[in-house]
Amino acid sequence: MNVKAILAAKGGDIYSIEPNATLAAAAKLLSTHRIGAVVILGAGGRLAGILSERDIVRAVSEFGADALTIPVGQVMTRNVMTCVEDDSIADIMERMTAGKFRHLPVLLDGKMIGVVSIGDVVKERVGEIEHDAEALREYIQTA
Repeated sequence: MNVKAILAAKGGDIYSIEPNATLAAAAKLLSTHRIGAVVILGAGGRLAGILSERDIVRAVSEFGADALTIPVGQVMTRNVMTCVEDDSIADIMERMTAGKFRHLPVLLDGKMIGVVSIGDVVKERVGEIEHDAEALREYIQTA
């Protein structure tokens, strides 16, 4: 199973915000769409960073309530790990675990086509395991 299968199941919705938007605006976007991270797009729609709920919590911890007026660009993660459609679920699970992040933008020919979360990966993996278990049960019953 690969990233392409995850995107086929969940769709390629991408929620983004500009680097000069406030953390309050980003928090509202996350809440409205019930997502854990938002991509930051710079000039020409280029991937400039990613902002997660964790980033917002760190900023509030450091700056207090005033953090909500800070531009997203000041607290976003700039060195964003990405993946491609052909990456396996095992590969991206390993990368997410090693890097301690939960969201991975998906690129096709340098253009962002979606974002996968650790929840998407786990859901797909559990589906795989359930399918395999059912196939084994059927095999055992017919043997």
